[in-house]
Amino acid sequence: MEQLAIIEKIKKLSGSMNRPVRLMEVCGTHTVAIFRHGLRNLLPETLKLISGPGCPVCVTSVEDVEKAMAIAKMDGLIFTTFGDMMRVPGIGKNLSEARAEGADIRVVYSPMDALKIASDNTDRKVVFFATGFETTSPSVAGALFEADRMKIDNFYIYSAHKLVPPALDALLNPPSPPFSKGGKGGFEVDGFILPGHVSTIIGSKPYEFIAGKYKKPSVITGFDAGDILQGVGMLLEQILSGMAEIEIQYKSVVKEEGNPKAVALINEYFEPADAYWRGIGMIPLSGLRLREKFRRRDISSVIKIDVSFASGPQEPQGCSCGEILRGLKTPDECPLFGCACTPESPVGACMVSTEGSCAAYYKYGGFN
Repeated sequence: MEQLAIIEKIKKLSGSMNRPVRLMEVCGTHTVAIFRHGLRNLLPETLKLISGPGCPVCVTSVEDVEKAMAIAKMDGLIFTTFGDMMRVPGIGKNLSEARAEGADIRVVYSPMDALKIASDNTDRKVVFFATGFETTSPSVAGALFEADRMKIDNFYIYSAHKLVPPALDALLNPPSPPFSKGGKGGFEVDGFILPGHVSTIIGSKPYEFIAGKYKKPSVITGFDAGDILQGVGMLLEQILSGMAEIEIQYKSVVKEEGNPKAVALINEYFEPADAYWRGIGMIPLSGLRLREKFRRRDISSVIKIDVSFASGPQEPQGCSCGEILRGLKTPDECPLFGCACTPESPVGACMVSTEGSCAAYYKYGGFN
């Protein structure tokens, strides 16, 4: 009954507006939840939810995947990674295929698992493919702390971490091609459904520029149907009243200050660095690299990684992942979707991850 009341409230608020409203859910977990609960079908036609760049698997660049495979193929080395990175395509191949060809690549559930492998194989370098947003970087920093404490000198990382707030800033103020405005009239959004998991770490303050600089309302939202619907209602109330604030719907978990201990751990080991987002482009200070005093744990600083591109990292021909991640297209508008590109045979990274927009659209949109 409570959800029905929220839906009626949303319909009433939407009916009070004289124009369509576009809201972007930034987090891939939100994308899947919205599809799984069929929320798009419950909302007014004038209210559109669009997916953003909130899946770390989807935004890991071709170059990072290629470097990961080059590292993994080196003699005397063990490469460890989260399972969802195994099928992310590089140029023609992925880590799963590299393992089939003989590379010692092992799937782990946490960086501490990778550290255990390093402690059990002291005669070999062990590298952890450090991917993900602010949610995973504290655990990587914690593993590095433990490696030093336990004097496990053969443990390294390859950092492909990404930061969410700089990506949202770039979406709202594209710095350069291919991030430039385009598609259907360019990037247009009236508000953001902000990620719950990331925000448990960083809190709400890092998003304040969205409201202050760009005058866009945002709500940090939980993941069940009621949470998301309530967040949508809160956004519509802001839009209707002409407000632009960063609100927290997910108050049971997210605090304004976030998790200061986790943030301090990230800042102790990492510093912001420019990062290339797959299908999107270079975003200033949107990644993390190890600080100088910990650089000995960065495999890129220890060995030469021989990867070159004739004309820069290339996306698969015809793949629209970049436009989908920027909210310029929906998955079914990609010419490869559902035919050349499926979850069983993915061409683009958005179809690989279970939290990718294309995979969710395919699974829950009646295309399988």
